[in-house]
Amino acid sequence: MKFPGSVLASVFLFVAETAAALYLSSTYRSAGDRIWQSLTLLFALLPCVLVQFSLVFIHRDLSRDRPLVLLLHILQLGPVVRCVEVFYIYFHAGRVEEPYVSITKKRQMPKDGHSEELEKEVGQAEGKLFTHRSAFSRASVIQAFLGSAPQLTLQLYICILQQEITVARGIFMALSLLSIVYGALRCNILAIKIKYDDYDVSVKPAAYLCIFLWRSFEIATRVIVLVLFSSVLQIWILPVVLVNFFAFFFHPWILFWQSKSTLPENIEKALSKVGTAIVLCLLTFLYSGINMFCWSAVQLKLNGSDLIDKSQNWCRLALYYILRFFENAFLLLMWYLYRTDVYLYVCAPLLVLQLLIGYCIAVLFMLVFYQFCHPCKKLFSSNVSEGLLLCFKFFCYVCKPLQASDTSVEKADLKSAEDTENDVQASSKANESQNGNACQSVSSNA
Repeated sequence: MKFPGSVLASVFLFVAETAAALYLSSTYRSAGDRIWQSLTLLFALLPCVLVQFSLVFIHRDLSRDRPLVLLLHILQLGPVVRCVEVFYIYFHAGRVEEPYVSITKKRQMPKDGHSEELEKEVGQAEGKLFTHRSAFSRASVIQAFLGSAPQLTLQLYICILQQEITVARGIFMALSLLSIVYGALRCNILAIKIKYDDYDVSVKPAAYLCIFLWRSFEIATRVIVLVLFSSVLQIWILPVVLVNFFAFFFHPWILFWQSKSTLPENIEKALSKVGTAIVLCLLTFLYSGINMFCWSAVQLKLNGSDLIDKSQNWCRLALYYILRFFENAFLLLMWYLYRTDVYLYVCAPLLVLQLLIGYCIAVLFMLVFYQFCHPCKKLFSSNVSEGLLLCFKFFCYVCKPLQASDTSVEKADLKSAEDTENDVQASSKANESQNGNACQSVSSNA
């Protein structure tokens, strides 16, 4: 039975980040910064409440008679209690023979074009641990992008305004960044297991390392770009955030309305249509929060049974990163043009170059992951190298008419130049012949 290390990591980040936020808010209160104190508490308590709701919803505690567990969730101690329960199940598993087991069928990764189907017995303890891991993975994503990401942005903005990084704030920002990267990593693993649910998927350490580096560079550069832009153009950061947020919020709903489907009924049997719509709105809210800072590996499909788009859409992925790169470049250009004396001792061109290169490094690690480290790369209909080759062919196809038009213009210019030279030579010859005839007539008269 697999050790529940992901549960332990989720609970550690949850407790550490919440404790650091409470301590930092107390320092803001003692310094008289009521606004920073309120915002720090807001971004710390909001994900706590959402994490409690998600754990209760996934474990279906509302339909079960567990008042003590519900009380502990109200006291914001739900993740700690769930973690204790997980390790109790783990250490007591196997001591007593389980009377009931379920048999799951998984297919192996194809080898030489063939894939075998394997049967595996899953006991009650292992099934409970699987449910807990799944619940904590979703809770980590909620905590990362609805709490840690705005928290990190806020604290970095305060550092720039005060031109100081205290020890407490530095530790808190490091925890927040680690929480966001871990949430993005869990989102990637979750997407793989949902898309390839029929296969026995095992993620290797090299894949974890690639995802960690990919997400670290992507999220760090994105947060720094947003903070730099907001430090010089405070009013214009709001339209940038709202456009990004609502674009990703309404995109799944637009596709759902175009399909003319009805609301899915397999989310929760006890929910009405209004409750189902609220749950889907919260899901798209989280989806837009993820895409605000990085690419969401889980793509929503509201008219599907699993609410997840299981197809590998390379065009959407490429379009996202191209548009995000140009957006970051534009925001950095605006910061460079309107930067204040706060950045007097900062080499602005070098900083812009470092951030753009950092984002390109993130894209590079993403390509390495999908090309070499993805656990299900054998199931891809087309790999990354073929996609890049197709992009290069497309750009060459686009550039060919431009080159053809340029060469035609050059040829027309050369032809016109040759025609003018020929006309000049012909006129000079005509003048010479006329002068020769005039000389002959003069000599004959003489």
